[in-house]
Amino acid sequence: MRLRGIPAYFLLVGMLCAQAARAGTLVIESWRVDDKTLWEKVLLPAFEKNHPGIDVRFASTAPTEYDAGLAARLAGGTAGDLIACRPFDVSLSLYKKGHLEKLDGKPGMQNFAPTSLVAWQTDDGNDTFCMPVASVIHGFLYNKKIFKKLDLQPPKTVDEFFAVLEAVKKGGGGVVPLALGTAERWESSQMVYTNIGPNFWRGEEGRKALIAGKAKLTDAPFVEAFQFEARMGAYLDKGAGAQSYGDSQNLFALGRAAVYPAGSWDISHFGQTPGLEAGAFPPPVRKAGDPCFISDHMDIGIGINKKSRNKDDALKFLAWVGSQEFADLYTNSINGFFSLSNHLIAVRDPVAKQMAEWRKSCASTIRFNAQVLNRGQPSMESELWAVNAQVLNGKLAPRDAAARLQNGFAKWYKPQQK
Repeated sequence: MRLRGIPAYFLLVGMLCAQAARAGTLVIESWRVDDKTLWEKVLLPAFEKNHPGIDVRFASTAPTEYDAGLAARLAGGTAGDLIACRPFDVSLSLYKKGHLEKLDGKPGMQNFAPTSLVAWQTDDGNDTFCMPVASVIHGFLYNKKIFKKLDLQPPKTVDEFFAVLEAVKKGGGGVVPLALGTAERWESSQMVYTNIGPNFWRGEEGRKALIAGKAKLTDAPFVEAFQFEARMGAYLDKGAGAQSYGDSQNLFALGRAAVYPAGSWDISHFGQTPGLEAGAFPPPVRKAGDPCFISDHMDIGIGINKKSRNKDDALKFLAWVGSQEFADLYTNSINGFFSLSNHLIAVRDPVAKQMAEWRKSCASTIRFNAQVLNRGQPSMESELWAVNAQVLNGKLAPRDAAARLQNGFAKWYKPQQK
C-alpha cells in the first residue's frame, strides 16, 4: 500500500511518533534496529531512573529505509523529538532544511573535543547540529589459535603483514589467509582501502590536502594504498568475487580464515561465536618506526527535531547523552562502538579494548571521502566501491584505479581542476 508515493510503512512509523509527541513522550528516531533491546532494557531505564517525569521511546527504521522515511516524517511534521544523525552530508542537509536545532552551548556539548564535532557541523564550523555519540575503528582481527599453531605474531609493518599471509597460505593446511570477498563491494572500500590507506597518506594531512586541492588521488600515497590492496588479492579465497560480507564473517568465525579486515562493529558478532579466540592489530605501517594512523570514523550522533513539542525534555535527554554514565553504558553495551566524549571509559571487552587503545599511539582520521568529496557526480563513494573491488580481483591496475577516481573527482570539484 502506498499513499502519494510514500510507503505505508513510513506513514505508520510517522503516526506512532506523532501520537507519542502529543502524549508528551520523547521519541528517538534511529536506523540502528539491532539496538532496540539495548535502548529499551539498558539505556532508557538508566535515564528514566533519574528523570521519572520523562518517558522515552525508541523508534527504529531499517537502515536502507531510514533516510527517506525520516525525511518524509520531518517534512510532514510527524518525526520524533530526537534524531539519530548520520555523519556529515546527510545530517548537514537536514540542518540546512531547518529540521535540526543548533546545539552549540547546550548542556553536555562541553564534553566533546572540537575534532569530535566535525561530522555534525556546517563547513565553516560555526553551527553544530548533533551531539556526537560514537565512532567505529578499522583494523584487522586474527584467529589466535591459527597464529599460535603457525608460530606467527600480529604484524606491524607492510612486509610483516604479507609474510604472515604467505605463511598461512603455505602452511595453514587449507586455511584461507584473508576472510574477504568482493560481491558486495563496500567492504573493499570501507574495510580495506580506507582502513589501510591512512598510513600511506598520513591520515588527516592527506584527507585535508585533497579537499584543499593540494593533493590528487593519483599522487604516490594514494596509489601505494591501491598497490597494497592489489597484493592482498593474492590471499583471498577462491571465488572471492562471489563471496558476500556474511560469507566472510562465517569463514572467519568457523576458523577457516586467519585474518579478517574489520570494522569494530564486527566485534559483537564474533563475540557470540563459541570457541573463537580473536585478537586485533592495527593497519600496518610502511616500515618500523613510522607514525601510525587509524580510521576512527564518526558514525552516529543525536540531534533535536526543530519541531519537537518537547524541546525542554529533549535537551535534558541530550545532556544525559553527553554524560559519563551514558558514555560508559553505550561503549560497554555495544562492543565496537566507542564514545566520542572526553570521559575516561574503561572498555571491558578485550578485543574492543585493544582497538580503543590504538588511539593512544596512532593518530585518528576519518574515511577520506566522508566530508565534501561525496557531493558531486560521479559519486566518490560509488566509485570507491567499484574500483577497489576490481583492484582486489586483479581486474584493475592500481594506477588506473587512482586515475579513474581522480578524473571523476576533477569533473565536478573546482579545487581539483587547477
